[in-house]
Amino acid sequence: MALIPGLTGKASVLVCGASRGIGLALCTALLARDDVSRVWAVARHASAADGLLALAQAHGERVVLLDYDARDELALTALASEVGIACTHLHLVISTLGLLHQEGAKAEKSLGQLGLASLQASFATNAFAPILLLKHLLPLLRKQPATFAALSARVGSIGDNRLGGWYSYRASKAALNQLLHTASIELKRVNPAATLLALHPGTTDTELSRPFQGNVPEGRLFEPAFAAQCVIEQVGRLGPAESGSFWGWDGERIVW
Repeated sequence: MALIPGLTGKASVLVCGASRGIGLALCTALLARDDVSRVWAVARHASAADGLLALAQAHGERVVLLDYDARDELALTALASEVGIACTHLHLVISTLGLLHQEGAKAEKSLGQLGLASLQASFATNAFAPILLLKHLLPLLRKQPATFAALSARVGSIGDNRLGGWYSYRASKAALNQLLHTASIELKRVNPAATLLALHPGTTDTELSRPFQGNVPEGRLFEPAFAAQCVIEQVGRLGPAESGSFWGWDGERIVW
């Protein structure tokens, strides 16, 4: 299967949130493919991340480590400029940005635990950063084909919300889904062969989920390498006809 639908040559790929967890696993899996020419690995401290440094040593110029904070729009402007100097077209961009309980965000269980700071922290990382990443990389996605995928979460589904709680995280992921769906409508006019996807990678053994893993059913806590492979399978399967939609790791469409 091609990395993305319609790809006939080798792909240039950018992964944002690349230093650990699913992002690092994605970089590892992508660099193992013959149809990927280069991976731009973006994180706040990419050049100091042991996992990325190991990949750089193993793959040389095929991986470029870029230190940028996606929550800073000036940094995103600089990122797009730096990548654009070396690359005229990105075939695939994957945002793994996500925040549940760190850096000011909280996994609230009740309205009484809800606060402005937690809402702002969650929205800044989970919704604003990915869509602004798309905004600034759009000039590099105007050729055919191109896919932009952002990791969302099933708990961001309004129709599937039966348990409540996690106000900030749920709402910020729902906002991300709406932003991506809206952007997909515009992108069809810019590049009809482009695809925008919201993807739920499943509950994965990372820092984000670690405090809550006790409630995960047996066999449903995934290793980052497995989650990354599922994401790659979905971006290879879903093309322009599915642009602006929300999918699970298993290929099942998720209700908004």
